[in-house]
This record gives sequence, C-alpha cells and structure tokens, in this order.
Amino acid sequence: MRFMMLMIPKGYEKAAPGAMPDAKVIAAMMKYNEELQKAGVLLALEGLHPPSMGARVSFPGGKPKVTDGPFAEAKEVLGGYWMIQVKSREEAIEWAKRCPASENETIEIRQVQELSDFPAENLPPQLGAREQQLRDELEGKAAKR
Repeated sequence: MRFMMLMIPKGYEKAAPGAMPDAKVIAAMMKYNEELQKAGVLLALEGLHPPSMGARVSFPGGKPKVTDGPFAEAKEVLGGYWMIQVKSREEAIEWAKRCPASENETIEIRQVQELSDFPAENLPPQLGAREQQLRDELEGKAAKR
C-alpha cells in the first residue's frame, strides 16, 4: 500500500518567498528521511517553497483563472511530502509519529488510490490499461534519470 504523508506547517501560508528552515531542522529531517530510505519504505519526498511563490488555477464558469500567492483564504498549506510504501495504514502512522516535527507541524496521511481500487463501472478495462501504460512510461523515465 502506498501512502502520502503531507507536512502541514502552521504559519507557512504567510512565509516570505525563499523562506527556508534552519540548519538544525534540516539535519533532523535528513536523518528521518535516511531512516525511511534504509527501511526500504521511501518512494519519493520533496519540500515545497512557500505559497507566496506559488499560484492557483481555479475554474469559475469552466474557465481557468490564475491567482498568484500568497493566498488570503489559506489556513493550512503543504510544506512538503513523503511517498511511502508500507503494509498498512497503521505502519504509515507509526512512520509519521517518528518524524522530528515541531508542535507547529501536522502530518496528514492519505492512502494512494491504486487502479485496483476502482470498480469496473468507474474505470473500464481499456481506461485502466491506458492508465497503467502511462504509469509504466513514467516509471521507465524516472529509472533512466
């Protein structure tokens, strides 16, 4: 089972462009990331720049509208994520509990939807095959890097 662990740091929605965590925080997080890697559960991870450097595309009336960050209505924003592969939701929770997060941070855990999760009426075989082909191609490209 794949799970995404989403880091939600309080106050990050107001962070200035280019804001970075201090060296001690980075070192502690790197140690945690290495533990995930050594355990063989880590698939991917990335930190994200503050929303002040981002943009949102919404679709009022079906037409794209771009809003540059920061976003006034944002209460919680993502600071980064880990993609892990574990045997259960409980194991994902245990990994999240080991994160060296501060009291101002929350980790949301969400299971990734696998093709096998979709009933045939929502994902007919021909669409499932196309989706799998796309995933295989992406995995092949990543392996070549």
